[in-house]
Amino acid sequence: MINGTILYAIAIILTSISFIKDRNKTKDAVLKSWKMFCNILPDILSVMLFVGISLSLLTPTLISSIIGEKSGLIGIANATLIGSVALIPSFIVFPLGETLVQNGAGLPQVAALMSSLMSVGIVSLPMEQKLFGRSFAYTRNAAGILMSVIFAYIIWVVMV
Repeated sequence: MINGTILYAIAIILTSISFIKDRNKTKDAVLKSWKMFCNILPDILSVMLFVGISLSLLTPTLISSIIGEKSGLIGIANATLIGSVALIPSFIVFPLGETLVQNGAGLPQVAALMSSLMSVGIVSLPMEQKLFGRSFAYTRNAAGILMSVIFAYIIWVVMV
């Protein structure tokens, strides 16, 4: 909370200094950042809604049984499969991972989930095929799955 307050204060001070130096550039920058915020807001709200509903339905015991520390390789496989459904940006995935760890998920399993959430997208595969071609889309997603498993293994060896 204190860190957030300090960052907001720094942002307000620097924006004020910028406004004093050049009003037009500061106005343009604030408008651009507002548009960017409005563009990502639906994604953030939908994921927050998804996480909120998921955490209200999934108890820590259930999370631990699916992707908990004792779930082992099956937990990593489960996390990779769950994370492969859709591509989600990192600014949403990292808080989700922290919340899962706090609710009993294991570090390698959360690493696999986070990595696959950011690199594999089965839902977006048809769109990716149209844009980049079939072989590229399949190869990229397969590489994402492989890297997620390798990343989870490294986390398992180093941190557990």
